Amino acid sequence: MKVPLLDLKAQYATIKPEIDAAVMSVMESQYFILGPEVEKLEKSLAEYLGVKHACGVSSGTDALLIALMAIDIQPGDEVIVPTFSFFATAGVVARLNAVPVFVDVDPVTFNIDPADIEKKITSRTKAIVPVHLYGQSAAMDEIMAIAQKHSLAVIEDGAQAIGVQYKDGRKVGTIGTIGCYSFFPSKNLGCFGDGGLVVTNDDVLAERLHIMRVHGGKPKYYHKIIGGNFRIDALQAAVLNVKLPHLDGWSAKRRENAALYTKLFCEKGLAEDTGRCAFDLNNAVLLPKAVYQDSGVTNYHIFNQYVIRVQQRDELRKFLSDSGIGNEIYYPVPFHRQECFAYLHSVDAEFPISNAAAADTIAVPIYPELTPEQIGYVVNTIAQFINKK
Repeated sequence: MKVPLLDLKAQYATIKPEIDAAVMSVMESQYFILGPEVEKLEKSLAEYLGVKHACGVSSGTDALLIALMAIDIQPGDEVIVPTFSFFATAGVVARLNAVPVFVDVDPVTFNIDPADIEKKITSRTKAIVPVHLYGQSAAMDEIMAIAQKHSLAVIEDGAQAIGVQYKDGRKVGTIGTIGCYSFFPSKNLGCFGDGGLVVTNDDVLAERLHIMRVHGGKPKYYHKIIGGNFRIDALQAAVLNVKLPHLDGWSAKRRENAALYTKLFCEKGLAEDTGRCAFDLNNAVLLPKAVYQDSGVTNYHIFNQYVIRVQQRDELRKFLSDSGIGNEIYYPVPFHRQECFAYLHSVDAEFPISNAAAADTIAVPIYPELTPEQIGYVVNTIAQFINKK
């Protein structure tokens, strides 16, 4: 049996007539840059997320970059980021000649550890960038309290987490100063190329973001600030306008698939449905928690990735690949170990959780169109590997 890590063709097949009509509509209009499709998308996403302002941009990376530019991050400013994340989280900080300050992560969620944030704040700290990794919320109450205490901006990296509920119906990305999302094709809400979004409840910042995405010009050719070419194009917006009404259903199906994984792993005696910290890694699979309590608040995982922890991870990866099962390692080299950040002289021992996650985590298929038979094959293959050890 073949089980790809992601099957975008399967999703496209379910909405092909709608997508094709939307794309052809843009082609016939010949209106490719910003325009009605982008305006419609921004309005719909603002309503969906429950935020005042949404601004479509060219990618998730550019969303982070323009967010930092909008809060006026300057060379030498320090920006706190988790060391375990996709490269863009730290890369955009360095591109502005600011200083990324690395923080370890929580062992259950792999999101930034608020206690470690406090230890890393200095007089040069200007912002915190919590990442809602894999589709689950960071501990935003604690992070916002720290930010308020030290007068810091909070730029939420929700690239993998659009639609994630945090508290009282709030969506992640709408809690901090600015929220950032990615529409890369593999995301829960993906376009047909690169695309991104920034959101805020701050009127002044919203105006600044919209101006900065068109080189900082308002009116055209008149520049009080410096921006960049950060525009999302109309073709991508048209695709997203078709997909957005399906997003919650796709996320629910991912949660259903995750629940089936949990059920099958537990039936095999390879896991306990109590969370990562409650079960020894020896001869076991440590599972992500679909719903967890954070200070009494229920947080919902949308499973952009389904990431487990196992011993002999690299051997398992080869075994899965040889068995026709797609898989991926997110992320094998934390920022503090990246060669390009050697100049920061990070102390490796300060990041034990991130180092462990880099060594023993692996993602297996979780996309909405996955069948129960495919999930069963994945679990049986992992059980076969573990039982052979």
